[in-house]
Amino acid sequence: METVSKVRRWVKADGLSIREVCRRTGLSRNTVRKYLRDENAEPQYRQSVPRRSRRLLEHEVHLKSMYEADLSRPVRERRSMQGLYDALVCSGYAGSYDTVRRYITRLKGCCSGVGRGYIPLEFDAGDALQFDWSHEVIVLGGIEQKVRVAHFRLCHSRKPFIVAYLRESQEMVLDAFNRALAFYGGVPRRVIIDNPKTMVSFIGKGKERIFHPRFLALMNHYAMEPVACTPASGWEKGQVESQVKTLRGQVFAPKLYFDRLDDLNGHLQARCEALSAKLHPEAKTRSIAEVFADERTTLRSLGRPFDGYTERKVSVDGYCLARFDTNSYSVPCHYARRPVSLRAYADRITISDGQEIIAEHKRCFDRHQKRFCLWHYLPLLQRRPGALRNGAPFKHGNMPKPLEMIWEHYRKQPGGDRDFIELLMLYQQHGQNALEMACELAVEYGTIQLSAIIALLHALTEPEGAKEMTDDEVACHHLQQPPEANCHRYDQLLSKGEAA
Repeated sequence: METVSKVRRWVKADGLSIREVCRRTGLSRNTVRKYLRDENAEPQYRQSVPRRSRRLLEHEVHLKSMYEADLSRPVRERRSMQGLYDALVCSGYAGSYDTVRRYITRLKGCCSGVGRGYIPLEFDAGDALQFDWSHEVIVLGGIEQKVRVAHFRLCHSRKPFIVAYLRESQEMVLDAFNRALAFYGGVPRRVIIDNPKTMVSFIGKGKERIFHPRFLALMNHYAMEPVACTPASGWEKGQVESQVKTLRGQVFAPKLYFDRLDDLNGHLQARCEALSAKLHPEAKTRSIAEVFADERTTLRSLGRPFDGYTERKVSVDGYCLARFDTNSYSVPCHYARRPVSLRAYADRITISDGQEIIAEHKRCFDRHQKRFCLWHYLPLLQRRPGALRNGAPFKHGNMPKPLEMIWEHYRKQPGGDRDFIELLMLYQQHGQNALEMACELAVEYGTIQLSAIIALLHALTEPEGAKEMTDDEVACHHLQQPPEANCHRYDQLLSKGEAA
């Protein structure tokens, strides 16, 4: 800078010749002329011809042909810069990867005809919501596993919302939208998404799409317009794409440890609220939460939540089990070998006969597991009492705790199996809650005889006997001494003659 200023002052102010300036400074005449031509305060140095590697020179034609051939392939099948470099090394190239990377970057600019910049996007309040998935690794229940995280972002206020699942299936998408809209307290006009099969059935030219019927039902329920991005154009929903990368470091690092998925989602929602305290990237003087408070007034009212399930017809096998996602769920035994309708929610499985729900189970996300309800097998148990001891529906914690305690006592007594089956059959008349309550009272009073439990059950269910039994009333039902088999008592009765 000092040399430039001195040269310009000597020539323009003092009137020295270029030859004299060259003699004093040791600069060439071309350099002095360049300093005199440049009107900028600082001299600008420009590379007139890009540097070319001598090692790459003989491989440039081959590299360019490989790159142009990749442009005609689908996006997912194109090679990365590292892949092109590896292919070039196999053909004899001995140079560095950076040289290949710089050359391919220049090729991209030449082939597209434009630079690598983006057009800034602007969204009105209540206009658009962006959605995307990410995969994160956490420790859940002491086991390290990968969870699928649904990311939402209101485009105007930048308000984030995230929720984690163990699957990325369609019922999870429907549940995630229900949760997100409930979190925001309203419905925007549009939602901008990718093109996964759970939401888009067919991708046509341009913006032509055929959306999945269940996802379209969700959009119709909330009166939102779905907008699918152009393939390989993540910048169309750049806010949520950036959120995925940002929250990976802010929320999921270091690795999270939780016992249950519900606890994890409670933590994620709290973190979203905490992140909303940051300054808005455009309204520099206001926080995201303050801008969201204004945007919330422009959202449409939410209404009732969408019934987010996927439904399919399944056949119940001979063991009264309906199969879904490699797992099996029990149904009442009189539906064995019959078709039923199974609805899969994000957290539960319901099974119906087309008119009413006949079974409901908590959803299992392991593989090749069975979920039983012992009440589904009661009619079969009455005809096959031998299945009580080894039947899978009556083992592995499927039995309520009070009944399990009574069964441990009954199974040690002669005829205890029949008495316990008779006790279980009372479920059909009085229901599960009343039966469990009677069993709890019987254990508490210290009497678990069948007659005492039946008396307690009648006291709980009959209006005139709804009051709790006293200790004396319970004691009268408690068998003090078990009866003994004695045939002589019958002979004594016959000896009394006609009176007998």
